Amino acid sequence: MELQTRHLRYFVAVAEELSFTRAAQKLHIAQQTLSAQIKQLERALGVVLLTRTTRSVTLSAAGTAFFEDATATLAAMDVAAERARSMQRTENQRLVLGFLEGAALMLTEPIISAFRRRHPGVAIEMRQFNYDDPSAGLNDRSVDVAFVRRPLTTCGVDFEHLFTEPLVAMVRDDHRLADRPDVTVADLIDEPVFGAACNDPVWNAYWELDDHRHGVPARVVSRSASLLEEYQKVAAGVGIGVTAACARWIPFPGVTLLPITDVAPCDVSVAWPRANPSTLVRSFVAAARQVRDENPDLVERLQAPDLEDRAMPIPVAY
Repeated sequence: MELQTRHLRYFVAVAEELSFTRAAQKLHIAQQTLSAQIKQLERALGVVLLTRTTRSVTLSAAGTAFFEDATATLAAMDVAAERARSMQRTENQRLVLGFLEGAALMLTEPIISAFRRRHPGVAIEMRQFNYDDPSAGLNDRSVDVAFVRRPLTTCGVDFEHLFTEPLVAMVRDDHRLADRPDVTVADLIDEPVFGAACNDPVWNAYWELDDHRHGVPARVVSRSASLLEEYQKVAAGVGIGVTAACARWIPFPGVTLLPITDVAPCDVSVAWPRANPSTLVRSFVAAARQVRDENPDLVERLQAPDLEDRAMPIPVAY
């Protein structure tokens, strides 16, 4: 008899439950059918896998060894099946791209264009996420790939660095610091600040400047879900905000942006789940890498921006 996948699944179910009754219920088949299938398996292998009595079922030594290998085989088959389904999604021509406000800034459109040239028939579904999910959908796997800002907490995610972006302080135009060309963390440390509406401690600690507070927590007066919400609160005099320099592209009346000179910039990356990335995901990452490497001048401008520069041109050739 040729072994089939069902024989392995039937045997593993019995071995896990050590009961034909419970295993049959788990498999939604008749107990008599299950027993017959296990006997067929034992005859095909020429070994006794299960020791049966009227009261119990136990694994023989051969059964224990076969259980370990059968479990591993089924797991490998499940991985292969998921990989095939992933490839099918690729063939269905859709890539889900997550991003936060700003995405990859002026690299966003060139990267997407480069990817579309590689896969002209692929639909890109873009999903914007707020500060409550700085992973931009990666942590719950609701996206295939994402533009993110680090540091943040992720599990099983790989990153391709694109560029770093400096931080700025958002202050009201009549704030005591508003006339300064730039500020240091020491200038901001006692100010009431906005936190993110986020449960990621790594993300919160970075944007609240915890590394510079010597164990004294920030005076967080409010938590915001978006950059626009932060702008509204700064303009209302609730407190100050700390954000990325891309905020200059959403100018808001009554709010001044000041470069923070002594804090590490955030890292803008393309990120994707580490396990079994699809052909489309790998191609998108390759497109992002290509655009980054072929546009060093643009990357440099993004890393050392002029806060008055609100209309950076998009390169037309990559």
